[in-house]
Amino acid sequence: MRQLLVALLLLTFIPLVGFSQEDGPAQIGGTEFNYNSPQTYTIAGISVLGAEHTDVQAIKLFSGLQVGDEIQVPGDRISKAIKNLWDQRLFADISIRAAEIRGKDIFLLIELKEMPRLGGFSFKGVSKSGADNLRDEIKLVRGVVVNDNLITTTKNAIRQYYIGKGFYNADIEIETRDASALDNHVDIIIKVDKKSRVRIEEIDFEGVEKVKERKLQKAMKDTKEKAFWRVFNPSRFKPKKYKKDKDKIIAFYNSQGYRNAKILEDSVYWVDGGNLGIDIKIHEGDKFYFRDISFIGNTKYSSDTLKQLLGIESGDVYNSEDLNQRLFMNPQGLDISSLYMDQGYLTFQAIPVETMIENDSIDLEIRIQEGKQFRVGEVTVVGNTKTNDHVIYREIRTKPGDLFSRTDIIRTQRELNNLGYFNPEAFNVTPMQNPEDGTVDIEYVVEEKPSDQIQLSGGFGAGRIVGTLGISFTNFSMRNIFNKEAWRPLPTGDGQKLSLNAVSNGRFYQSYSLSFTEPWVGGKKPNSLSASLSHSVQNLPSQSVELSRSVKITGGSIGYGKRLQWPDDYFILQITGSYQHFDLNNFSSVFSFSNGTSNNLATQFTIQRNSVNEPIFPTRGSTIKFTTKLTPPYSLFDGKDDYTGLSEQERFEWVEYHKWKFKADWYTSLTPEKKERQLVLNTSVGFGFLGYYNEQLGLSPFERFYLGGVFLSGFILDGREIINLRGYDDLSLSPSTGAPFIAKYSAELRYPISTNPQATIYTLAFLEAGQTWTDFENYDPFNLKRSGGVGLRIFLPMFGLLGLDYGWRFDDVPALPDMQRGILHFSIGMNIGEL
Repeated sequence: MRQLLVALLLLTFIPLVGFSQEDGPAQIGGTEFNYNSPQTYTIAGISVLGAEHTDVQAIKLFSGLQVGDEIQVPGDRISKAIKNLWDQRLFADISIRAAEIRGKDIFLLIELKEMPRLGGFSFKGVSKSGADNLRDEIKLVRGVVVNDNLITTTKNAIRQYYIGKGFYNADIEIETRDASALDNHVDIIIKVDKKSRVRIEEIDFEGVEKVKERKLQKAMKDTKEKAFWRVFNPSRFKPKKYKKDKDKIIAFYNSQGYRNAKILEDSVYWVDGGNLGIDIKIHEGDKFYFRDISFIGNTKYSSDTLKQLLGIESGDVYNSEDLNQRLFMNPQGLDISSLYMDQGYLTFQAIPVETMIENDSIDLEIRIQEGKQFRVGEVTVVGNTKTNDHVIYREIRTKPGDLFSRTDIIRTQRELNNLGYFNPEAFNVTPMQNPEDGTVDIEYVVEEKPSDQIQLSGGFGAGRIVGTLGISFTNFSMRNIFNKEAWRPLPTGDGQKLSLNAVSNGRFYQSYSLSFTEPWVGGKKPNSLSASLSHSVQNLPSQSVELSRSVKITGGSIGYGKRLQWPDDYFILQITGSYQHFDLNNFSSVFSFSNGTSNNLATQFTIQRNSVNEPIFPTRGSTIKFTTKLTPPYSLFDGKDDYTGLSEQERFEWVEYHKWKFKADWYTSLTPEKKERQLVLNTSVGFGFLGYYNEQLGLSPFERFYLGGVFLSGFILDGREIINLRGYDDLSLSPSTGAPFIAKYSAELRYPISTNPQATIYTLAFLEAGQTWTDFENYDPFNLKRSGGVGLRIFLPMFGLLGLDYGWRFDDVPALPDMQRGILHFSIGMNIGEL
């Protein structure tokens, strides 16, 4: 073998210097060369032949040969130059020759054959979308050199892509063909046979005695056994995720006090059927407990204060993960780090040190490094291309000169998210310390997203198709409405909201409304001012004027909102005054009277606490809302003692009532906060009550509650509130005249498919129950009509939230024995009913 290698090396080297050893001394330009007595020459010139796409000067540089260098011929400089050029992987053939010799000067010729370049590439055996995904993975560029390394790298990238999808047996072949249109170019054909997907058949644990194996399997978030119910987390084996899941097993043991737990060994193997099996051997170790915890280095807060906030007692199970969370970045904010960082201690550190381990008990010393207090310096915002600076700055809680506060930064992020103008995934905060003056500059980075909406919908009401067109401008600028340069296409950027809505089924029914909201009246305090106008008319014409029927409703409202500071600044108080005028002409299908006028003048008080982290797909926080709507008690001062002889129109010329509602929503993440997609539980409860002042006058025919289905017609005349209950027919769970009492409960389990702000999509499974009652004696908040089902929500910035639900009712409705058991519902808007 050694002799063969020497022979091959000689055969390679001899031709490159322009002569053959077996012929004895050779002559080039009158000079003899002999391998036994090499000659020294000076390189007088270097020429390159065959370089069409590679820079000639680069080739000379790669070779390591330069004009003026002294070389021995024969010698190792030539062979080393050839090796240097081979290492570039750009050439298919290389030779270096002595083109001419003049005395002690030698002229060299580097002759090359370049590797082919990539003309194009295509896929076989994959779909169009699959080919698009592969292009992103391999990142091939036309004109790149096609060599063995490129082929191998491309194969490996495609193979790893399919392994990540669970196709471990994927077969990838790459062929090259001469490109017909270009010289020395080749086309690549990538043939893919992904075969069947490989799943995890079984996961076996060895050495597990002190915890339940199902808890270990639950701890492995991305490595699961095959099961028919796994839809959102399929049982694919992903090496990187598997490695992280092994760390999660140890983290689970640590959370249970087993600080010395470790994985001794593990193996992944093939099982029958072409799937994978996993064996994991674990050493559990002993369970440990906290004993004595002490603090050193703390001067700002006493050790007793820090111990109380830490909340760990002697005898508690030793949980390092819980300890770190209580020290740093507790999701609820109740950690020692937040205590210090909210007081300006930006460089604060807390280092837990185990000072003694005795039997199963551990003494802990937490070493505090408080550092110095920082104050907020310059505050800047970048990335806003549409929203004016003052709209953003008024929501920022970190003001120049204030002590640095991490809680204020987190709250600022929430407030900017809830504006709805920015992409929450792109939000970033960059603090820049200035130790010399004890300040920290803060830069908020935002990214604008579309927020205006168009609503197009159709429904069925009053026996006819009803169409709705709504336009909502959520970042409007009223002050620039007369500024021609600001119309791009509309004046925007001041955070005001302008909505226009039209509902019609032709000449029989038309409804128009306009509303405007200024969230910061005066620009100094978060006090909102809102106003709205509406007008609707329904005509039921007839050939006889006496038989024609119509109703006209005109109304308006004005509201004032104020952000409260007590009990905390999540509370908002809203006061709204509204008026509606009803004009009926022979119209008796909805109201309790058919001719005349009626007036509804009311004041509504709403107190609301909203702490959700974002409006579209909240993962934590709550919304609690209490509303009361009151009309003046006309019957107490109108001088009428007896209403029995009055007509319905006279009784309700001025409607009187008092109305009370309560609604609460809670959002709880069931997955870790750091996980990109979170499983969220949304629970809600709602109650409503409509009362009267005068028993003789009785209950108002307006403002009643209607329950059932998902009502989309938009055909509402009498101020009624329609509450949706999926799985039942529209309005099927209340009397035709409405009800004064209502209760509704619901629970939704939500999981996002896409968190992209351009198209937020999530699935849900729901359980809900509700009922209405006509009097207080029969009121029973636990005697309810129940349903369950699944659904899908798609939020498009231009159209708002679109919903599709399949509801299955659990209870019968005696008055409607033919009602379907399962119903498909379509919805538009953020809320499925007010309650």
